[in-house]
Amino acid sequence: MASWEGRSKATPLGYRIFVGILKMFGLKPAYALLRVVAGYYFLFSMESNSSLYDYFHRRLGYPKWKAFRKIYRNYYEFGQTLIDKVAVMAGLRVPFTYDFEGEHYLRQMVAEGRGGMLLSAHIGNWEIAGHLLKRLETTINVVMYDGEHEQIKAYLEQVTGGRNMKLILIREDLSHIYAINEALEKNELVCMHADRFLEGNKTLSATLLGSAARFPAGPFLLASALNVPVSYVYAFKESTVHYHLYASEPVLYNQGARKERQERALADFVAETEKRIHQYPVQWFNYYDFWKQ
Repeated sequence: MASWEGRSKATPLGYRIFVGILKMFGLKPAYALLRVVAGYYFLFSMESNSSLYDYFHRRLGYPKWKAFRKIYRNYYEFGQTLIDKVAVMAGLRVPFTYDFEGEHYLRQMVAEGRGGMLLSAHIGNWEIAGHLLKRLETTINVVMYDGEHEQIKAYLEQVTGGRNMKLILIREDLSHIYAINEALEKNELVCMHADRFLEGNKTLSATLLGSAARFPAGPFLLASALNVPVSYVYAFKESTVHYHLYASEPVLYNQGARKERQERALADFVAETEKRIHQYPVQWFNYYDFWKQ
């Protein structure tokens, strides 16, 4: 089964359609059309269906009939996160509300004046979290693969003015490492997903949901080497306009050998991620064989 390829499957036409509906009619009509789109993927996206079935049936232990129902629900909720992202980026008047557990931890990181790392996973809605993190009154840097097609990026920048966060794109020449160090030296926060990697990159192995899986080594190497606090941050949709954000207590991985520090950071990340998966199982958005060895 295919591994993650580092690119979005969305199309510029799809974004145009949903942005038009959002601007003319609002959130609920956009969600109504989304049911059709989710149905299409449920019927015809065989590779991602297989990966999701493995996740719901084998990893979470759902009966077969329930696993199939959850596959459709997963596509629908993923589409909602994309629509919500565009609505927030475009400044549309959508009355999103939220609870933020652990916000004081992040404020503590900023107040200490040493910067910090925020690690997350492809569950929930990171763009919403990034938007709400503006209230921390510090610069947010997001480290990511350049996974959106050029036409999509150009269109989103046209209708939204771009993201409200600074992007640090992962480069083969490792220039992103210098950008991360520079951001931390300025007491800025650096956010990274720590659950996906491109084939050929260095990985670490850990047990998630009862089976061994591979994780990118980079985030945990940085966490163990940069001597800055690390918090695990997630944002989940709980109703049409309500989100719940979580931030864990910051940890400094500066004791012991570097390999031991890396392994502790990975273990903490996996434990936090698995806890959130059990809370919000339908908001797992990895559409490939995550447990492929």
